[in-house]
Amino acid sequence: MTNSPIARDIDTSRPHSARMYDYYLGGKDHFEVDTHAAETVASVYPGIFVCARENRAFMHRATRVLAREHGIRQWLDIGTGIPTEPNLHQVAQSVVPEARVVYADNDPLVLKYAERLMRSTTQGRTTYIEADVNDPQTLLDAPELAEVLDLGRPVALSLNALMHFVTDAQDPYGIVSRLLDVLPSGSALALSHCTPDFDPDTWQKVTAVYTDAGTPVQFRSRADVLRFFDGLELLDPGVSVGHRWRPDEEPTATDAEVSLWTGVGIKP
Repeated sequence: MTNSPIARDIDTSRPHSARMYDYYLGGKDHFEVDTHAAETVASVYPGIFVCARENRAFMHRATRVLAREHGIRQWLDIGTGIPTEPNLHQVAQSVVPEARVVYADNDPLVLKYAERLMRSTTQGRTTYIEADVNDPQTLLDAPELAEVLDLGRPVALSLNALMHFVTDAQDPYGIVSRLLDVLPSGSALALSHCTPDFDPDTWQKVTAVYTDAGTPVQFRSRADVLRFFDGLELLDPGVSVGHRWRPDEEPTATDAEVSLWTGVGIKP
């Protein structure tokens, strides 16, 4: 991708978490610096590829469950990342064609590919906002959000593999609480979060790779991830390892390979 026109104005001097994630998923939208960092992670944690795939699979299942079983027709997906089909709106609109989805990310590379995120059904709507989860009010005040989402009706807040990039110093629980506060009863939080619970030594090394690359991370325990769902009604099976949250087939990966806590909660 280094010679692609889309690379203009993109910082390729250091790796970026979204581009590294693209590498883990087998995508092509990354650079040599991202490949090197991602392969360094994989050298200490070979399960990273499984983790990334299971994160995507959880997002697909959670979206379908919310659409089919809980009447959700609107999604706010923050930390969208580089588009990988099927995107969230494609999954939602395959169940309910009228679904509306707002994507938000602060990575300029995602903006380059935002057109992929706009290919909605004629019945539904999608849009993309360049915004940072650390500034939730600016995101919520964006006119593009108001044009697509009705905050008077239930919205699913989708935070997949995002909050471990928000350290405690950045008030992650306060951020999620502020986002949920503006959503009405019947709204939902779907969240996935990497964890060191199953192999602390390995995840300490993964933390070092990201930190050395200029991306602070804080991988959290199950108890810490549960705090994001305070005040919500957790859907069965509660906060579970990603491949064990309502799997479509019998899981084959180990918990340590996946190392991802996932959950969906409904706002009463």
